[in-house]
Amino acid sequence: MPVVIPRRRLAAALAGAVVAVVPASVALTAVAGAPASALPLPAVAPAAPAAVAAAPLTVSQAIAGQTGQSATVRGYVVGQPTATSTVVTSGFPNDYALAVADSASETSTSRMLYVQIPSAFRSAWGLRTNPSLMGRQIDVTGALSAYFSHPGMTGTTAFAFSSESGTTPPPTTTTSTGTPTSTTGPYDSTYYASAVGKSGSALRTSLHGIIRTQTVLTYDQVWTALKDTDQDPNNTNNVVEIYSGRSIAKSDNGGGVDQWNREHVWAKSHGDFGTTNGPGTDVHHLRPEDVTVNSDRGNLDFDNGGGAVAQCTGCLRDADSFQPRDAVKGDVARMIFYMAVRYEGDDAWPDLEPNESVNNGTAPYIGKLSVLKQWNLQDPPDAFEKRRNQVIYDTWQHNRNPFVDHPEWVTSIWGS
Repeated sequence: MPVVIPRRRLAAALAGAVVAVVPASVALTAVAGAPASALPLPAVAPAAPAAVAAAPLTVSQAIAGQTGQSATVRGYVVGQPTATSTVVTSGFPNDYALAVADSASETSTSRMLYVQIPSAFRSAWGLRTNPSLMGRQIDVTGALSAYFSHPGMTGTTAFAFSSESGTTPPPTTTTSTGTPTSTTGPYDSTYYASAVGKSGSALRTSLHGIIRTQTVLTYDQVWTALKDTDQDPNNTNNVVEIYSGRSIAKSDNGGGVDQWNREHVWAKSHGDFGTTNGPGTDVHHLRPEDVTVNSDRGNLDFDNGGGAVAQCTGCLRDADSFQPRDAVKGDVARMIFYMAVRYEGDDAWPDLEPNESVNNGTAPYIGKLSVLKQWNLQDPPDAFEKRRNQVIYDTWQHNRNPFVDHPEWVTSIWGS
């Protein structure tokens, strides 16, 4: 028996079909002779709500979320970090970093986020140049990852005063030329006068000419020098071992288990210069280290990753590389870069150079360059490293490590 569809229901079905296939932007016409006014109008979808930017994280949230992900954090500028647990509130040494907190009066470093300031932002957001930033609320955007071995933000891409500050911010974006803006230092008009203002190979050549003038020590003199250069600031009877961080009596040096000996950060076999006077006795890269840890490092290149190293918390090693603890990664990198510029093969010593290899053997190379550049940015010079550079200059070799005074020169010479 045929199905009979009432006329009213058929008209409704036809109208629905038209609505389903005709876009809302197309004018409807009459169907089956029905007037257009009789047709139901198509439903109009509501406009999508405007995208709402995520609210900035608080500092406490950023500290708890050190995942390496990018985020914007809002906090008050409370000082400049100079070490893992040290933040200065005046006499700012440079423009490389700032600390933010949820309260402008915060004094506990455990409730502060350490923010790296890339070179392009230093003139506008560094505390040495802009001490009036203290106490201001700002928004910073970057990767939530450790800085100075402390909860922090690295690779920062934007700075701005918060909307609540009521202050017109400096520019928050910039075009980088690949050469960081040079900071100023107390030796720029004297020791580094011929290098300031240069970049790339011209800077390297100038620095080599400056730092190659030095007093050359004997290997026996290195023992005495290290007791001075690496003295524990909290116990003048001790030295601090470079990799392990252990404070040990100055007198407990030698080759026995648990004693400290002389570690060549640029492994002396990389170029086969040994311990004879010259690169083998240059205290800019010789450091106290536990005998066992020194042996574990051996002549390995530097890279990230590996298994734990006994008696060296935070150190890792594998078959072809060694990773020091976070607090001295920058120190290691800057010692390597010093050696590369100091020893250019024009004074009877090998031409030393960092490269991307971790299997350099006895060749005059050491790696891994990309990692060393990152360590230089990750761990800027602290008070211990700066004092060490000064003591070597004043008392022992009378030359300086330029990358401690100007870590941005690493990028100028080797790129970002």
